[in-house]
Amino acid sequence: MEITKKLLMSFKTVSGKKVSISVDEPRENLTEQEIKTAMTTILSKNIFKPGGEDLASLVEAKVVETGTTEYDLVL
Repeated sequence: MEITKKLLMSFKTVSGKKVSISVDEPRENLTEQEIKTAMTTILSKNIFKPGGEDLASLVEAKVVETGTTEYDLVL
């Protein structure tokens, strides 16, 4: 089984819509403070404008692990 990881950082836009930015295979020893700092920088520098809207606030961050099992099917 192949396990993949993604860091999901969620924000709210000025209109209240929740949007997420994902980072594939985040570093194993990534700290909560490093994530908060990165998210705060993204917000304060206005780096992303999803749908043309400014980001207004931080919502959450989490690492999601997904396991994939492939089967060799003969059709």
